[in-house]
Amino acid sequence: MVGELGQRAGIFRKHGIVLDILYTAGSGETLQAVISNSVDVGTAVGTIAVMAAFSKGAPVRIIGAETTGAAEYWYASTLSSIHSLKDTDGKTIGYSTNGASTHLVVMSFMRELGLKARPVATGNSVSTLTQVMSGQVDVGWASPAFGLKELKDDKIRIVARASDLAVVRGQTIRVLAVNAETLAKRGELLARYMTAYRETLDYMYGSDPKVMQDYSDFAGTSLAFAQQTRDEFYSKEMLNPDEIRGVDVLMRQAIQLNFLAAPLTSEQLNALIRIPSRAVRTP
Repeated sequence: MVGELGQRAGIFRKHGIVLDILYTAGSGETLQAVISNSVDVGTAVGTIAVMAAFSKGAPVRIIGAETTGAAEYWYASTLSSIHSLKDTDGKTIGYSTNGASTHLVVMSFMRELGLKARPVATGNSVSTLTQVMSGQVDVGWASPAFGLKELKDDKIRIVARASDLAVVRGQTIRVLAVNAETLAKRGELLARYMTAYRETLDYMYGSDPKVMQDYSDFAGTSLAFAQQTRDEFYSKEMLNPDEIRGVDVLMRQAIQLNFLAAPLTSEQLNALIRIPSRAVRTP
């Protein structure tokens, strides 16, 4: 979202960058693209998945926080008998891809609530909705603004929010990830990318009405739903890229869910988290 809006507003171009924006089915796939050095920056990659990959020797680094907290929600068809996750015994619950933050959330729901449901990788929000409405999956996931029209039209009902979990609230669950080789060879470019990223956030939460029209066009939704998404689901602080929060809590959760065998040391964290300074010269 930040990249799309910053590109449309000419902010990245001002810093000598033209983004070639690609999409995956989820952050698990995005992380693999970063590890293979197929992309320069992977956005919205699950923090725990990055920690796990780094602990196993993968050449991955973090250059910024992407989301602290989460706006994702889980829903069921209004034709179903499911009104909360407690109604999901013997049912299926969707997440995007293995290792994604939605995977972490679902596994955390399973553990904390003692659910006897079956987690299923359903891909992106669009394919997930198709599977829920066709009865292939009982509970799906969505990231606003997706699904707001279906909620308004009473086709789906929310049965849980990621923010219901203590492990999600106040924790940086998604990050901006790069390959270690990219960071070493193109560090100045990545620093300029982060400068443009920060300026785009200022633009997104400023007074220019163009940003809502751009977001509406990009998301394929109405201006009202675009406004609702920003104002109700994503605060500016939630998207602050300059601080990775709740690292100790996330590592404990990663160990409980078998993503990590042991906590990363201070030295490892310093090597992993490499957020560029705000003081960057623009060409």
